[in-house]
Amino acid sequence: MKIKFISLASGSSGNCYYLGTETYGLLIDAGIGIRTIRKALRDINISLDSIRAVFVTHDHADHIKAVGHLGEKMNIPVYTTARIHEGINRSYCMTEKLSSSVRYLEKEEPMMLEDFRIESFEVPHDGTDNVGYCVEIDGKVFSFLTDLGEITPTAARYIRKANYLILEANYDEEMLKMGSYPKYLKERISSSIGHMSNSDTADFLADNITEHLHYIWLCHLSKDNNHPELAYKTVEWKLRSKGVLVGKDVQLLALKRNTPSELYVFE
Repeated sequence: MKIKFISLASGSSGNCYYLGTETYGLLIDAGIGIRTIRKALRDINISLDSIRAVFVTHDHADHIKAVGHLGEKMNIPVYTTARIHEGINRSYCMTEKLSSSVRYLEKEEPMMLEDFRIESFEVPHDGTDNVGYCVEIDGKVFSFLTDLGEITPTAARYIRKANYLILEANYDEEMLKMGSYPKYLKERISSSIGHMSNSDTADFLADNITEHLHYIWLCHLSKDNNHPELAYKTVEWKLRSKGVLVGKDVQLLALKRNTPSELYVFE
């Protein structure tokens, strides 16, 4: 079975990921415009009609912008927790409220969606409620952790399961410290319910990398407090210091903020 993965956008302005087979797939988050999603998928010969479901991580605007349209206008099931659903429908960016299309998940209770086995799990962030996703298909395990302030034991468990890992590296500590953000916002970002820094992510990966981890995609990079090259180099250097060689032992990529990544196909 061919498994396809692409990041349509990954950053503080919008997030959306596609994971699928040759005939159908699902979205993790839909925080960019519906026309942008449609075009990005069409460019890789995937129709929105083949999307079986959308799985939402939390209720911040950069993760939910298009879920109302996908759910209520296109009748695509939207999976999330009951509390995240409440937060979505309170959000200023939701012109179309979610009602008939929503399906509730319980954390750490797996569900099957055709060939996909999907499990949500708690992550520490400052949304109304917050989850990551562990998705298994054809023996391949993808773990998505896009917004979290720290790696808890629960989050660590799902990271260690992954063959393919999408993990946040939101900011460079020095750029945040010296940048123009107000003090309260800097403190929110660097808190245990904010975001992961490049060095936090690098340290965890270096100490916990497994032999069955094949790909790491660094996601949700800040526009103002990070650079893709800086995130990549921080993690690459830390891995190398522990004897793990990027390109040989594991593949490492920093995802683009506003444009699609390349399409990855795994067999």
